[in-house]
Amino acid sequence: MGNSSENKSEKIKKHICVGILAHVDAGKTTLAESMLYRQGSIRTMGRVDHGNAFLDNYELERARGITIFSKQAILSLGDKEVTLLDTPGHVDFSAEMERTLQVLDYAILVISQADGVQGHVLTLWKLLQRYQIPVFVFVNKMDQESAGREAVLAALQERLDGHCLDFGAPQGELKENLAMCDEETLERYLETETVTDEEIRRLIRERRVFPCCFGSALKNQGVEEFLAVLSGYTSAPVYPEDFSARVYKISRDAQGNRLTHLKITGGSLKVKTALPAGKVDQIRIYSGANYQVVQEAEAGSVCAVTGLADILPGEGLGAQTEGVQPALEPVLRYRVMLPEGCDVHGMLGKLRQLEEEDPLLRISWEEDTGEIHAQVMGEVQMEILQSIIRERFGTEVSFGKGSIVYKETITKPVEGVGHFEPLRHYAEVHLLLEPGERGSGLVFDTAVSEDELDRNWQRLILTNLAEKKHVGVLTGAQITDMKITVIAGRAHLKHTEGGDFREAAWRAVRQGLRSTESILLEPVYEFRLEVPQENIGRAMADFTRMHGVFSQPEQEGDYSVLRGTVPASSVGDYQKEVTAYTKGRGRLFCSLKGYEPCHNQEEIIAAAAYDPDADTDNPSGSVFCAHGAGFYVPWDSVRDYMHVESHFSDGSREEPQEKQMAPVREKGASLGGWASDKELEEIFTRTYGAGKEARSGWGRSRFSPARTAETGNTGGPRRETPKEEYLLVDGYNIIFAWEELRELARINIESARGRLADILCNYQGFRKNTVILVFDAYRVEGGTGSVQKYHNIYVVYTREAETADQYIEKTVHKISPQHHVTVATSDALEQMIIWGAGASRLSAAGLLEEIEASCSEIRRDYLTGQKRTGEKLFDKLPEDLAALMEDIRLGRRSFAEQPEEKKNS
Repeated sequence: MGNSSENKSEKIKKHICVGILAHVDAGKTTLAESMLYRQGSIRTMGRVDHGNAFLDNYELERARGITIFSKQAILSLGDKEVTLLDTPGHVDFSAEMERTLQVLDYAILVISQADGVQGHVLTLWKLLQRYQIPVFVFVNKMDQESAGREAVLAALQERLDGHCLDFGAPQGELKENLAMCDEETLERYLETETVTDEEIRRLIRERRVFPCCFGSALKNQGVEEFLAVLSGYTSAPVYPEDFSARVYKISRDAQGNRLTHLKITGGSLKVKTALPAGKVDQIRIYSGANYQVVQEAEAGSVCAVTGLADILPGEGLGAQTEGVQPALEPVLRYRVMLPEGCDVHGMLGKLRQLEEEDPLLRISWEEDTGEIHAQVMGEVQMEILQSIIRERFGTEVSFGKGSIVYKETITKPVEGVGHFEPLRHYAEVHLLLEPGERGSGLVFDTAVSEDELDRNWQRLILTNLAEKKHVGVLTGAQITDMKITVIAGRAHLKHTEGGDFREAAWRAVRQGLRSTESILLEPVYEFRLEVPQENIGRAMADFTRMHGVFSQPEQEGDYSVLRGTVPASSVGDYQKEVTAYTKGRGRLFCSLKGYEPCHNQEEIIAAAAYDPDADTDNPSGSVFCAHGAGFYVPWDSVRDYMHVESHFSDGSREEPQEKQMAPVREKGASLGGWASDKELEEIFTRTYGAGKEARSGWGRSRFSPARTAETGNTGGPRRETPKEEYLLVDGYNIIFAWEELRELARINIESARGRLADILCNYQGFRKNTVILVFDAYRVEGGTGSVQKYHNIYVVYTREAETADQYIEKTVHKISPQHHVTVATSDALEQMIIWGAGASRLSAAGLLEEIEASCSEIRRDYLTGQKRTGEKLFDKLPEDLAALMEDIRLGRRSFAEQPEEKKNS
């Protein structure tokens, strides 16, 4: 950070972030050491095998000789300041590598010429393409016996990209090859016979050219030339002035402080800045294990921040949007076995800390069995996890037998339908579920006319679809590789709430899965096996037995190389077998290729014994309404009750000539009634099951104090509680439920919001609780949400695609365990949800009654002068002002008619 604004600006312009990636044992960390040594950032060059590498500073890394956690170092490169991020090469720690990709300006891909383009290298290349990161290739270990520079380059062009060019070639040859990569450059080259450095930088930046350099990092051969290429053909991004940042990693320091690692992608970040995730206490610029504390981090900087909570890798701050979801996923699942007497729930909380630090560690709690399960990438990650738990928490854990994480998908298109219509609620959704390409995940889209279904309802459906982990109907495994398109839907002008479309959309997915054919998918490894020639027969027989698919063996000296794919469930401890029958001379490399149809589907389904109809958390049927009561319709009968005509036909069944529309329309007409306490409790029991009827507080607001004879009301003494009381108000629900505000909203919705806020301010001043007024802003395109202090209450505007229901539900779940929480809304479904979360509910009518009762007490105090202190309020008021207040109260004069000075008084 410079001492003047001019120097600071210069550093912003010249700052770049470069990541270094490779397959394990390719020499990635050695190259990083050599680069740092060459540029004077370190005095001596460490070695991985000696355990003194500058960037591998964690004890487990030095003991195992592999990089586990991404590290950063600062080095100068000509007129640029470079943040170098060294990432893990082992496939088990691919998540640590992938999450750094979202903050990189450039990547260095290190390839060992002895191993060539291995399976994991192809995985890295696909990820770099997915994140659109420009790549420099360094072919390492050229000091060893090799087929030659030309042969290696040809392999890169064949397996990676044809535009991988040797930047050590003669200038004339290089420029001609560069010109062939781009039409615009070719035209200029034919005219001038030259390619400028700026054009080369553009070609690299646009991923049209991939510079390749050759050398030996261990012997410092070719590193100087590679640094020159890196310095000459990289350019710093131009950042916006408004603050933004991307979080890519969470860790903890030796003192247990939570560190949020991020890249500033716009403006700057200063110490003590208040962000939604907390206040910035400290900004650290790391280089290896050491760091420098700074007061401000400029755009382009990569830093670690203390003081932030509730933010995870991939999320954005400020103007930065959320990043791409990781492509890699854990495929193995283990039961975490704790020592006798260990606090299970306490350990679960500690493992949650590790989960937020490692995005490919998934911790789950099995309620039925009381067990903790962990999903990991492989056995090496599991062993490292054991060591971290022992070191950080002082607990020795073990793991049960591993199992495979399966997924499900469908084989042909189908229409899924969902309807949700309990009393005073209404939503219907039709979805087209189509099989997708392998590895495509879930893709959501809409194809509905806005005349048929409002655009905002469509966006809300897509948001609700994306936020849930949908499970299949074969084993209850997560679904994938599907495109889900909204093709029809219907809302009610008066009774539709955001939560209604959530329920209808989720049921539509489930109903579609039940209506078509599903298949089970299993994780598949891409493998490379190197064994002595005399052992290749045994190896081929083993992989045939393991249901593997492979090509003809290749000969490399005295070794045979076998390449192919094999189910992850079949591999197990096969590496140990290889070591045994080759007497330590064989090597097996595996990397996750993706998910393919399961080779033993029937066996896995039978072992899972999953009953989709018994899964109450994922219902496939729908809820309809008749004669003031909701009733459940199973998935195979839902189509006969739908209000919207089917928009899809696969020709497998005939649509009935006359649907049962008349009785359904009659049911819909009964939506106008209000659910009583008993009705709400019955709906809650049907939806979530019995066993909660005895929950205290049903039908009673925590803000409805028991009335005493002294105040002219009936009831027992007021119950005192040490807990802080919160009132959450669903703003628009209340506005359209109160006649006065509803009439005002027809003229000016802003005036209605302001009037409600003023009413709640007076109410809060009397009740002394914490009032949070929530307004939907999910229809505001690009809205980021806000929390404002309005006098003595808080006013929240939700972000885009987030309803007040969703915000209130999240808030209730977060604060209800420590505080008394009441939610004011006439949304019956919302009432059930917040009641189930431990909060109290208050209807719009009940809130109005509360406020009127409070106003009556306030007026009585004014009229009688009976304040608790015994003071006569009107004694302190000018006579004419006291008369004016009385006239306004009795309706003889209006407030609007008064002069401005009187209003101010």
